[in-house]
Amino acid sequence: MLIVGQAPGRRVHQTGRPFDDPSGVRLRRWLGVDEETFYDPASFAIVPMGFCYPGTGRSGDLPPRVECAVTWRDRLLQQLPRIEVTVVMGRYAIDWHLPAARRSSIADIVADWRSRAPALFVAPHPSPRNQHWLQRYPEFESHAVPALRDAVARALGGASHADRGQSG
Repeated sequence: MLIVGQAPGRRVHQTGRPFDDPSGVRLRRWLGVDEETFYDPASFAIVPMGFCYPGTGRSGDLPPRVECAVTWRDRLLQQLPRIEVTVVMGRYAIDWHLPAARRSSIADIVADWRSRAPALFVAPHPSPRNQHWLQRYPEFESHAVPALRDAVARALGGASHADRGQSG
């Protein structure tokens, strides 16, 4: 699995461990995995658009530096040939992975999850700051998240929710 965010936040910058916060708790719940599995490099690659903390702006963290992804992203992704599921979160990550969707709202891109599943899922950032967005678009958690969990389970070699339901 490939997890794509924007850039490390302040806490990650200090601890060196991505998604070790409430955002990570929600993300792991969406994925249907525990902490041990999530941080297992044989199962998950966590590759943000920028590797350095970009600093704080007026309404949150600043965007990742543009030259970071331009310089290394394609070369890095070539080193990950067995990615089965990619989860893309945040505007900068979405724009890189889905350039044709640049003029679309995140809500519209997320709502179109079926056209890309099971290989690519677009999600809002799992930050508590996005609670309003999640309340406004409950279909993400009621429809896309179960499909994401199933894709992750299959990629990890386990039975999906649908497979378990069909077998008994």
